[in-house]
Order: sequence, then C-alpha cells, then structure tokens
Amino acid sequence: MNNLLLRAITGAIFAIVVLGSILWGPYAQAIVFSGFMILGLLEFYNLFREHTIVQVSREIGVFIGLFIFILLVGYSLAWLPIISVLIIFPLFFTLILAELWRKKEHPLINISVLVFGIIYVVLPFWLTIDLNLRETENNFMPLVIGMYLLIWTNDTFAYISGKYFGKTKLFERISPKKTWEGTIGGILVTLIVGYVFGAFVNQGNELFWTVSAAFIAPCAIFGDLLESLFKRSLKIKDSGSILPGHGGILDRFDAALFAIPFFYCWAMMYEYF
Repeated sequence: MNNLLLRAITGAIFAIVVLGSILWGPYAQAIVFSGFMILGLLEFYNLFREHTIVQVSREIGVFIGLFIFILLVGYSLAWLPIISVLIIFPLFFTLILAELWRKKEHPLINISVLVFGIIYVVLPFWLTIDLNLRETENNFMPLVIGMYLLIWTNDTFAYISGKYFGKTKLFERISPKKTWEGTIGGILVTLIVGYVFGAFVNQGNELFWTVSAAFIAPCAIFGDLLESLFKRSLKIKDSGSILPGHGGILDRFDAALFAIPFFYCWAMMYEYF
C-alpha cells in the first residue's frame, strides 16, 4: 500500500509537470523537456556502465546529443535557420571518430549504442516540442496533451485489466507480468477515450483521435516491451531511481518514446491532407 501511494503521488506530480509545461507554452515545455532529455540520455548510457563488451563514452554521447537537441529546438523556435540543422551530420561522424582514440575492443558496438541513444531519446523529445509549436489557434487543447493522455490511459487500463483478468502471457520471455487480456483491455479503453476526446474536448475530430488511439496504444505497448528487453538483457530492474516508485526517466517515458514519432507523422499527414 505504501508503494502504491508513493507511485500515485510521484505519478501525479510527474503528470502535472509534463502537462503543465505543455500548457504554459513552447518555451516552458522546451526547458522542462530538455531536462527530461538530458536525464534520459544519461540513464540510457548508464545502462551499459558495468557492461563487459559495450564501453560507451557517456560524456561524448550526452554532449553530442545535447548539441543536436539545441540545434533542432532552435530551428523549431525559429532561432536558427534551417541550414544550421546540417551541422547534425558531421556531429554524428564525430561520434565515430572518437573511437579512434578510445582504443576499445568493440568500436562498432560502441558506435551503434552511442548513435542509437541519440535517436531513441533525443529525437522523440524534440518532436513533442516541434509538434506543440505547430499547433493551430483553433485547437482547444494541444495535440501533445491528447497524445500523452492516450498513452497514460493505455498504460493504466492495461495494468488494471491485466491485474483482474490477465491469464494469457503476452511476451513472457521479455515481460512476464504482461498479458493479452491486459493488452486488449488497454487498447479498447484507449479507443473509447480517443473517440470521446475527439467528440467532446477537441470537438469535430473524432476520426483523428480514434485513429490516433488505434496506433498509439500498440506503439505504447511496444515501447514498454522494448525497454523491458533492454533491461532484461542487461539484468537491470530500473533505468534509474530519480522517480520514487517508478524508477527512472526512461521507465516513465518508455511508451512515449516509441509512440511519439508515429503520432507526429500521423498529425502532420492529417493536417496536410
């Protein structure tokens, strides 16, 4: 019960910080999400701290990742011209060149992990900021908030459905507690919430939010399973301990990191067509 209360309090504060920064405005969101991004990138590279084969340079990865994030956010905020984004390409090659001086046994693996960390953590956080900046004035609530509400709805009701009705294991090798019953329950409730959100909150957008829910829910599940795969292969329980009762930043954003790119593309295509 104490752990459940701790999780509830931490989750509520976390939700207030995330949603509050988005509602406050793009600048507030950029500041808050920059902090999340840096912590998430540190956690990702720390996963391999005790690994005998993967020996990444956390300092290089975080520095390059932050530099790329600043370039992308600067472009989104119209502080930097689009040509400045081209600097990203030589920055990636800088990651590769760093291995020439590190003299480690598995440079290809180290490079792969460094680059993947930036793609996995930096890009999704930037996409949420960019999407919020692209909002049109007739939207009652930012699209990013709707996305997070659907992700959290799926997470919550998948847990509840699995707790009370779960029998058939979904991916026992990766996540022993997840069940098909919980997964289906989470998806169904998320679809309902998506339709309701489009009908009564973001009125007139039932199609957009129902379709959004239809792929956000599976993407959130895959994101959760992907991080579980990382942790299980590395024999780690949590990515960090900064969020009491929840673990680390990656533990809390695992579903979102996978769902964000899909939702971003869908939102852009829907607006275009």
